[in-house]
Amino acid sequence: MDKRNQSTVTEFLLLGFGDLHNFKILVFTLFMTVHIMALTSNVLVIVLVGVTQSLHSPMYFFLSQLSLCEIVFTSNIVPTMLWLILVGHGKVSVAQCLYQFYFLGAPVIAQCLLLAAMSFDRHVAICRPLHYVTIMTFTNQLQMVTSCWFVGFTLTFFIYIFLRKLRFCDLNTINHFFCDVAPLLRLSCSSTTSVELTTAMVSFLVILSPFIFIVATYISIIHTILKIPSTSGRHKAFSTCSSHLIIVCTYYGTLSSIYIVPPRDNSINMNKGLSVLYTLVTPLFNPLIYCLRNQDIRNAVYKYIQSFRRRKVVL
Repeated sequence: MDKRNQSTVTEFLLLGFGDLHNFKILVFTLFMTVHIMALTSNVLVIVLVGVTQSLHSPMYFFLSQLSLCEIVFTSNIVPTMLWLILVGHGKVSVAQCLYQFYFLGAPVIAQCLLLAAMSFDRHVAICRPLHYVTIMTFTNQLQMVTSCWFVGFTLTFFIYIFLRKLRFCDLNTINHFFCDVAPLLRLSCSSTTSVELTTAMVSFLVILSPFIFIVATYISIIHTILKIPSTSGRHKAFSTCSSHLIIVCTYYGTLSSIYIVPPRDNSINMNKGLSVLYTLVTPLFNPLIYCLRNQDIRNAVYKYIQSFRRRKVVL
């Protein structure tokens, strides 16, 4: 095609979920409710970890950062999703689309690395308990968390720079409810090789590498736990890791289904469904797992509920 006859695209049309007919308000209300619950629960985790002395440990510090990732991620994606449910479809500028991708990719990468940091914390606590205090100092925790966020925003920035160099001509329809790499590459009328290579390398570094590290640490953890002579000791050690393992399996399972498994022509609706699970359910699921399965967090929640009730009685 003659490039002189191609019109430059300045905005994209997001198709969202299509025409939901009479279910529009129901779906909007359901998604909005789940989103509010997810935001509230993640903010609650951050506040509890910040104000409760008994939660001032590396595991809970990493958990609070995990919740911060969820807040940044969902606040970037869900408002657009809700807007598209109400209006059916909507237009966003190319610049807005790229910004949305940037603030999608950064917390996703940071979260992958934080899950690896949490597995390292559990490894040190169980396999090297005598050295735990000297290894997991607050300075080291802070450096690990800062590194996770820095790597997240830096690696995503490289992809963002390459995406900005792409040209978009004529076609501007994205059959999704947010801007992601794959649909942008399909719409580009210029070479996408550099973006594809960069995205592949980043995906390997931040999805597969941390997952391999987590698997390796848990092999070592399980090997150490099985050496514990008492049944109660083994149970206690396993219980400290179970919540993290559940989140790792849920997070990486969904992430791999979306970004690693090769897409099929008929997988658009499946991809949307997995993305809804990833953007709505998982952010609510993660803090609930820790709150329901962790005695320290349950005690902290109960303590503040009792304190609130006593204040209410006094008033």
